[in-house]
Amino acid sequence: MTFEPASPANGAAWYAEQFERQRRQLRAVAYRMLGSFADADDAVQEAWLRLSRADETAIDNLAGWLTTVVGRVCVDMLRARRARREDLPGTWLPDPVITEADTLDPEQSVLLADSVGLALLVVLDSLRPAERLAFVLHDMFGVPFDDIAPILEKSPAATRQLASRARRRIQGSGTRPDPDLPTQRRVAEAFLAAARNGDFAALVELLDPDVRLRVDTGPRTWLAPPLLTGARDVASHAAAQGPRFAGPWEPALVNGAAGMIARGRAGLIAVVGFIVVNGRISEIDLILDPDRLAAVKVND
Repeated sequence: MTFEPASPANGAAWYAEQFERQRRQLRAVAYRMLGSFADADDAVQEAWLRLSRADETAIDNLAGWLTTVVGRVCVDMLRARRARREDLPGTWLPDPVITEADTLDPEQSVLLADSVGLALLVVLDSLRPAERLAFVLHDMFGVPFDDIAPILEKSPAATRQLASRARRRIQGSGTRPDPDLPTQRRVAEAFLAAARNGDFAALVELLDPDVRLRVDTGPRTWLAPPLLTGARDVASHAAAQGPRFAGPWEPALVNGAAGMIARGRAGLIAVVGFIVVNGRISEIDLILDPDRLAAVKVND
């Protein structure tokens, strides 16, 4: 992360210009922290409001100050969200980043999947807010622990431990897909074909024994089970839903990995992301919530 020193002599217009230069980076931090574009935009907007009320002469490092503010806002939002979700049924999945399959080269897709893969964001969402912040800022954006520690009101050593715990959880989660995107696509397309045909045996062969299927239906929890685990249960569910897979599915990249999208007259009606590891599907994340999908843009 590049920090540009501020100069009080430049005035409010200079600060506004510098904020706009930092906006994309701040949104990237907030998305990885929150997994929601709307919440990320709210966090960035809150940083701007706080900057407009701040004593500009006291800010020596504008980019660092803004990152600190966004980090604190995100931690507060995560804590409030966790309290709310305890009363909500079903599964919540992060907002997907959807790119049409032929608009991203393989190297770019690998970088995107490593940094903001959908399954990785699911694991990040299981972390405590402080662990998530320490990992995101240090491991994804290279912010030193000495700069992260004041955000969490902890020592640099304690902050390092938080990031280390988060890193161990992520490394053991198997959320990094195979780097060969054509293989990912072949496996995803084979899954779709087997599901359409109700071919239970073929589905089991394509699935990791410990595969997880997560379904986000929003408040419509009766539409599908929120979580299934194990190849036989996931294959049984997919085979039983065969007619649904006969619709207008098209390949796409979902957070840089192989996926599928289905569109209706009003826009997206379903998004599914796959994590393919060693030639088998280990994660399937399906978003069916129409309210969420109405706000999702392809090639965002």
